[in-house]
Amino acid sequence: MSSHTVEPSLPPPGGEPEPLLPRPERARAHRPPGPRFPGRFAELVDVHALTLLRATVGIVFVGFGVLKLFPAASPAEQLAVDAATKMTLGLVPETVLLLSLAALETAIGIGLIAGRRLLRPALVAFFLHMGGVFSTLFLLPDAMWQPHSPAPTMEGQYVVKNVVLVAVCLVVAAHEWSRGSGRRPRGR
Repeated sequence: MSSHTVEPSLPPPGGEPEPLLPRPERARAHRPPGPRFPGRFAELVDVHALTLLRATVGIVFVGFGVLKLFPAASPAEQLAVDAATKMTLGLVPETVLLLSLAALETAIGIGLIAGRRLLRPALVAFFLHMGGVFSTLFLLPDAMWQPHSPAPTMEGQYVVKNVVLVAVCLVVAAHEWSRGSGRRPRGR
């Protein structure tokens, strides 16, 4: 339940009294003149921020997952296969690994885009997948790090940039899992 208090105001000299508006409407009524588009756009983005975040990460995952369905289309294909081969001790054929990764990434993307009942399983799968992705930094050190330097190679940068996706999905997960507990995260 929300209650608004209305503060009385004195009429401006020689003018009509200002109508008594609840606080949010008063704030909007007293905005200085200027471009309205940036403010309205910011409000729109703010209202839909979580949907925007999860949908964009979902689109990225669907895109990269689908690329792995086509031989040599994904720039990370060999890196993913090499890491997955090490993780499975070479017991799973490369073709099966690549198709499994393609299916997993595509499913995660669809779950993030669709939301609703698919969101929580997609988030769990995402974080498990990221564990595998970041393990390549240790499993394939020659491919991930420049010799005699702490700087990542191009392939290493490809892996490290996933911290952004992890941060986005942490925000989405915090919001989603706080909904189930009846608590809202701070700042919202």
